[in-house]
Amino acid sequence: MSQKKSALGKGLSALLENAGTDITSNSSRLAPEGTAVAGAVSNIPLEQIETNPFQPRTHFEAQALQELADSIKVHGIIQPVTVRKMGYDKYQLISGERRFRASQLAGLQSVPAYVRIANDQAMLEMALVENIQRENLDSIEIAISYKRLIDECGLTQEQLSEKVSKQRSTITNYLRLLKLPAEIQRGIREKTITMGHARALINIENPKTQIDLYKRTVTDELSVREIENLARDEKSVRHRAEHQNLRGNLHEKYADKIKTLSKQYAGKVELKSNEEGKGKLIIPFENEEALERLLDILDV
Repeated sequence: MSQKKSALGKGLSALLENAGTDITSNSSRLAPEGTAVAGAVSNIPLEQIETNPFQPRTHFEAQALQELADSIKVHGIIQPVTVRKMGYDKYQLISGERRFRASQLAGLQSVPAYVRIANDQAMLEMALVENIQRENLDSIEIAISYKRLIDECGLTQEQLSEKVSKQRSTITNYLRLLKLPAEIQRGIREKTITMGHARALINIENPKTQIDLYKRTVTDELSVREIENLARDEKSVRHRAEHQNLRGNLHEKYADKIKTLSKQYAGKVELKSNEEGKGKLIIPFENEEALERLLDILDV
């Protein structure tokens, strides 16, 4: 009788093949009823599945969920959910919560599920990536998912770009949405405005102005192009105002010194500056004697 070999050194699957987890490695397409085989699709009782705490989707529309439940009653679940093994007869959703909820509404006792093995970190990454690619998330939910992948999974934007098959600029545009005021983010989620409108509003720096223009967009049904033009005009006005303030502050800052120099010189002294703050000090003189007096005052 041959001696049973130790599981050490045989990999993760060998360590998991025990009564404590009830996971076996197999590549068959569909596991028998009542079994859970890692790497295969198994029929798992709904009562043994818990929802995913990392689920990026936070809102499930009731009517759409009921429509899916009605479809499941007729056609069954076409696409299996994805779960990870937590222990004996215990599973946790990685993706497919909408199908899971609809199955409960449809009165199913079990669902087909693709069984995977993952730790919390890997599970979070899988859940976020798979939901981004397969679920109809709104723009803010996608942006939050991208941010969580970067912050919690330690991905760079370049790595994230590869995982979700999106250009880096697309990811950047989604992440910028999270800088908008909460009222505007809520408008995006409720589809009051499109992502195109939101991207135009991002170009406005002042949050109050952003909200005012957002409200005007909703009331007057402004197009994305109209918002872009208004944002451009607002930026131009702000730019001119900043430079005017800079120039005004420059004159105000040195007003007393210019006045003192003018008295000492007994002549006109003028300070001129442009919008960038650059300028010149103009001190005209009528003759050589006036120039000598000026140079003595300047101590040169």
